[in-house]
Amino acid sequence: MLSDRILNMGISKTLEMTAKARKLKELGYNVINLSVGEPDFLPPSFILKAAKKAIDKGYHNYTPISGYLELKKMICKKFKRDNNINYSNSQILISNGVKQSIINLFLALLNKNDEVIIPAPYWVSYYEMVKFCQAKPIIIPTTIKSNFKITYKQLKNVITSKTKIFIFNSPCNPTGCVYSKNEIKTLVKILSKNPKIIIISDEIYEYIIYEKKHISIASFSAIYNQTVTLNGLSKSFSMTGWRVGYLGGPEWLTKACEKIQGQTTSCVNSIAQRASIVALKYNQKKILKKILNSFKKRRNLIITFFKEIPTLKFKSPDGAFYLFIDISFFNQSSNNFSMHLLNKYFVATVSGESFGYKNGLRISYASSKKNLFEALFRIKKFLNEFFFF
Repeated sequence: MLSDRILNMGISKTLEMTAKARKLKELGYNVINLSVGEPDFLPPSFILKAAKKAIDKGYHNYTPISGYLELKKMICKKFKRDNNINYSNSQILISNGVKQSIINLFLALLNKNDEVIIPAPYWVSYYEMVKFCQAKPIIIPTTIKSNFKITYKQLKNVITSKTKIFIFNSPCNPTGCVYSKNEIKTLVKILSKNPKIIIISDEIYEYIIYEKKHISIASFSAIYNQTVTLNGLSKSFSMTGWRVGYLGGPEWLTKACEKIQGQTTSCVNSIAQRASIVALKYNQKKILKKILNSFKKRRNLIITFFKEIPTLKFKSPDGAFYLFIDISFFNQSSNNFSMHLLNKYFVATVSGESFGYKNGLRISYASSKKNLFEALFRIKKFLNEFFFF
């Protein structure tokens, strides 16, 4: 008999959609997958060479649970160089992707009925992970008008004596919104007045920003001691399958997460860690310049397309590689919208219901221009079932 915990947990809709798209492809259908959050570029050659070198040098054994010391030192340098945050080696924990970093934190912090504040739209797993830990997700809804950002008043109004965690995600998955320095400063005012609240800042899309600048919330000294900063190499270096994520935060909390990891997965893959040491020596902004230009062109391509459809509402994303559109014209659920688009026109997207925004649809443009042109052609045919444009 399965536990109540697992019976109450939903399936990751992004992974579920990707699996359905893969199954249709295996059956011979020409499926274009715009549901996956994965860059379609290879990791830089110097990373591949570093991994091969690590194999040849015999890095095949278990590493310390928290990761190689050399990698932790490099992460500290990266945080100082790129984020203006000072962390010591003992404040760093390397995990199997940022997803493991998050569940480690939740398991370390949350008791039954504790409250976790999550702005919506949110990344799909935040909500389910909080429920898994028997805590309560407290959702702050946002709108296109606010560019999917929360306000000081909204945050202040949901804080209670039971609030344990505030989730902050900029650049945001699924909306692509990026908080400015002044917008973050406003949130810091209320968070600093509530020092018992732990801020978990998910910054995995840090380097995929177009016109704006990334600001780490932990760089504000007033809330440094209550903030955990999460990042990894999956998006910035196209190393999704390598599963290297990391966190920097208060030492007492890092050690608690290390304790959990020691009893579950233990260390991260040794070869991937050695390659990550080399990766973080480089300035990601310079390496990503070509890739960022490519993402920007793709973003502009799909924005131009959807601007021709007055019924759809959206904001041009400032970061990440998703367009999040409002499909409230559709008189059925967004789940039905995305499934119809997949089953009839073989284009995989993710419904907004998965992100806490029932009238939304997330489209990933981490795909080739050729695929995007074909996908947009099919979407146009699909939309013609409801109206002409």
